[in-house]
Amino acid sequence: MSIEIAPSILSANFSNLMQDINKVKDSGIHMLHVDVMDGHFVPNITFGSKMIADLHKSTSLKLDCHLMIDNPDKFAPEFAKAGGDVIMVHLEASVHIYRVLQEIKNFGAKAGLVLNPGTPVDAAREVLPLVDQVLIMTVNPGFGGQKFIPQMVNKVQELAELRDNLGLKFNIEVDGGINDITIKDCAAAGANIFVAGSYVFDASDPISQVNKLLAAVGQ
Repeated sequence: MSIEIAPSILSANFSNLMQDINKVKDSGIHMLHVDVMDGHFVPNITFGSKMIADLHKSTSLKLDCHLMIDNPDKFAPEFAKAGGDVIMVHLEASVHIYRVLQEIKNFGAKAGLVLNPGTPVDAAREVLPLVDQVLIMTVNPGFGGQKFIPQMVNKVQELAELRDNLGLKFNIEVDGGINDITIKDCAAAGANIFVAGSYVFDASDPISQVNKLLAAVGQ
């Protein structure tokens, strides 16, 4: 599976958002990671589906939308209709997760499942045939700039082994504390999409940071 770096705009300068996006676009990336937070499922608040719609009009980059929200059953289709390319919902946020994933696909987006650090891989087994992507949180969700949780590497490996055993082909994404060191362990365990926020956007040269990440996994 192809290696992708997905810079998280949560760490970008919102007053010059498109300027920051265009900087990293020149590094050859193909997607942006968009963290949607509602102040309930996680304590932080970011933005809603209008941001996705505006980004969809303003950039050709794919929009990797991570919904850290309560009631994704209601809101996930809105983000798909707004132009999100991948809509990812937390297993922990819905008692009807199978239906939510079906609805996302019905609206033409790819369906992604997110697992918090405390959620076991096996809890997702029944819906894995539906998904295009699984995101393993390598920090607790809700805030950027957190320290990577090393135990999540084993979780990535467990998920990759389960994927192979089931004969499935979904992407494995990791998010939280990703840098040129932690990315190596995650890639070796089976991840192929890497979200990086502060590592990229807090630097004076974001393109150089993306290139360091790619070089760390042999790209």
